[in-house]
Amino acid sequence: MSDHHDDFSFHNLTPERIADALADVGVDPQSGLLALNSYENRVYQFIADDNRRYVAKFYRPARWTDAQILEEHQFTQELLDEEVPAVAPLKLAGATLHHYEGYRFAVFPSVGGRAVEPGDLDQLERIGRQIGRLHAVAKQRQFATRPNVSYHEYVTEALATLSTSSLLPNNLHDAFFAIAEPLANHLKQVDLSAFTQQRLHGDCHLGNMLLRDEQLMFVDFDDARTGPAIQDLWMMLAGDDRAERTLQLDVLLEGYQEFCDFDNKETQLIEPLRSFRIIHYMAWLARRWGDSAFQRAFPWFAEQRYWEQQVLTLKEQFAALQEPPIQLQPQY
Repeated sequence: MSDHHDDFSFHNLTPERIADALADVGVDPQSGLLALNSYENRVYQFIADDNRRYVAKFYRPARWTDAQILEEHQFTQELLDEEVPAVAPLKLAGATLHHYEGYRFAVFPSVGGRAVEPGDLDQLERIGRQIGRLHAVAKQRQFATRPNVSYHEYVTEALATLSTSSLLPNNLHDAFFAIAEPLANHLKQVDLSAFTQQRLHGDCHLGNMLLRDEQLMFVDFDDARTGPAIQDLWMMLAGDDRAERTLQLDVLLEGYQEFCDFDNKETQLIEPLRSFRIIHYMAWLARRWGDSAFQRAFPWFAEQRYWEQQVLTLKEQFAALQEPPIQLQPQY
């Protein structure tokens, strides 16, 4: 992913340009454009002349290729075709991906809904069923162009970014890398290719699910990629108590396995994948820091105490990697 040189790429995306882009595909907003919470892309809700609400998503330039975006669109449409609740882009003028003056965008129906509460066991079983249904569809094909969950992207490239970032305070640089490097060396031993690879939502956390008419719906497939199934499951586990997390995983998989088999060996990937995410997230913020939307949304990222906390977090992760993985009860 070439995403290092596009910090100011949204500066020319004015309301006039957005309206012209929408008019270009026959969409006429009757209301103002309401900016929704999205940092990676720019996302706007509006009411069109049919009195319905829609969402226009303008993709961050240079992040994905057209082929990669179209694979995301195809995946969400396959889910909808199989009646798995997901949000797929509308086909306008014969296409789902549109180009206007250097920007690429898609238009989606606007779906409202309530946030999902963490830690509720009944809810977890339901979530497990929905992810199981999602994965049953996901396994029917493979992505051809979207990336894999990989050590290179999530750790090697991320640490290279952080090593040259002025946001990591000088006085913490040595302490940070004194734990980041052994952690990275440990993670390098994890062979992801030893596990079945499949299409994934890729960023499957509670914030990317909505409860709508008592249905659980998946949103935001922007990070869809290939990897092991557990990548879409581990973020559902909440809290620090190991026994509690084991129970949560049991309940989650009880729902999941109604629709999809699960390889219990994948539980050994939970802490490595958590480590991947922690390291990758810091690098993502560092790369995007030139975008003022990030500075407004994450002001704490430039503060000394954030980095002090990250050194502790990496130490905790290193300790967690030494623990035996969660053991599941055998299924009968």
